[in-house]
Amino acid sequence: MIDPNDELLQPHAFWMRAALDQARIAFDEGEVPIGAVIVHNDRVIAAAGNQREQLKDPTAHAEIIAITQAAEALGSWRLLDCTLYATLEPCPMCAGAIVQARIPTVIYGTTDDKAGACHTLYQITSDPRLNHRATVVGGVLRDECRDLLREFFAIQRSLGKK
Repeated sequence: MIDPNDELLQPHAFWMRAALDQARIAFDEGEVPIGAVIVHNDRVIAAAGNQREQLKDPTAHAEIIAITQAAEALGSWRLLDCTLYATLEPCPMCAGAIVQARIPTVIYGTTDDKAGACHTLYQITSDPRLNHRATVVGGVLRDECRDLLREFFAIQRSLGKK
């Protein structure tokens, strides 16, 4: 985790705000508010929020959708020279996709105590037994990312859901 006051946070905060915009769209659509953007050469080439409810697809996580978009944008499954920004620490499925896509850098907002696969429960993206490893930085705009999730689930509980 990085210190939220660290000067190195500034460029990451800019792109994380774009991921938060995607999470807010997901929130407004009744999806768990997780957003992801993929940046290549200082340009967003993919942006998505969760769409599991809309698509009735358990794999429709923001990161997976963004990875698919980025591969299409670059015309390659190898997402070299890309950075993935996600508002929540990627789960095992998403971390596996990050490894498969060869994404070199992952920046996330808040940890996932139940399914985090970069730092919290597993370290898939840095496992030396795999053929690719990513540099992972957590804690960028942590409070904003965490608070959006907390707000969503508080609303869902008040409605008798989730």
